[in-house]
Amino acid sequence: MTGQSGLGVDIKGKQLQLLLKSVPGQRVVGVLLNPDTPFSAQALAELRSAANHDGIRLELLEVRKPDEFTALRMDALVASGVTSLFIVDDPLLITMRGAVMDQTTRLRLPSISSFRDYALAGALMAYGVPPNERYRRTAWYVDKVLKGAKPADLPVEQPTKFQLVINLKTARTIGLTVPPSVLALADEVIE
Repeated sequence: MTGQSGLGVDIKGKQLQLLLKSVPGQRVVGVLLNPDTPFSAQALAELRSAANHDGIRLELLEVRKPDEFTALRMDALVASGVTSLFIVDDPLLITMRGAVMDQTTRLRLPSISSFRDYALAGALMAYGVPPNERYRRTAWYVDKVLKGAKPADLPVEQPTKFQLVINLKTARTIGLTVPPSVLALADEVIE
């Protein structure tokens, strides 16, 4: 096999830390995920490890199809003590970002995702691999193969560059002040 892995499982702890630093005093974090996606199990294991280390309880909201994501289920999640939402990478959930962001805004719930598109749609922050980096590395692979390299000889690469996007417009909307120490880490700030 050759190519790139876009699965940043090992960054789930870093994402949780950014969320906890942005919203101090949290004890319960909601996790929105599609349990049918193989990546979700790996991501959840990494997230649980980081949460246990910090004494954080995770409350899961499993969604397998769009109609399973409802305002009633989000209300129940918040009623369980959740003070922010961690969105696990998944093709289904990226297509649902508008509905997810409508609910988090309504509930004044800070959220984080790996995808910049989520931050653009209203998540408090996104921390993940910049899409342009993947495209650049894909071009490198294509170039190597076109010049005669055997794909089987080229390794699968893990991401090495990450981007933090903070949405200050969302922070203001939900009444949150992002600490300067977190803001200083941002690669992009949405006003």
